[in-house]
Amino acid sequence: MDSRWVLGDFERAFGNLKDALAVPVETDLEKAGCIQYFEFCFELAWKSVQALARDLGLSECNSPKACFRQAFAQRWLDDEVLWLEILADRNRMAHTYSAAEALKVYDSLRRYLPAFGDLLGALKAEFHRWQ
Repeated sequence: MDSRWVLGDFERAFGNLKDALAVPVETDLEKAGCIQYFEFCFELAWKSVQALARDLGLSECNSPKACFRQAFAQRWLDDEVLWLEILADRNRMAHTYSAAEALKVYDSLRRYLPAFGDLLGALKAEFHRWQ
């Protein structure tokens, strides 16, 4: 997996999440769409860390938690508590089908948006340094 392509996908997913959260949401269906964008953004975030770490010859990270540990070690992330919350909410969405739980996750998405943007910026800067 080439980090250039994964980073591009992550950037598009982040843009979609940002755009979705910028408009007023009135229905649970619209909230579900925002949650789906969050899940895409999360998956591409950790896969971008994985791809860039591999390209840089860093130790292998094969799970979101391992990749975020690697990102902390490289200083691509700085708020460990927030990223653990993001991971927990992603896992909650992957393993539960409760509308009430989904709405709790939706309520956190605006708080998570800057963390995704910061990670994307750090990964892009690292990628350009490496090129």
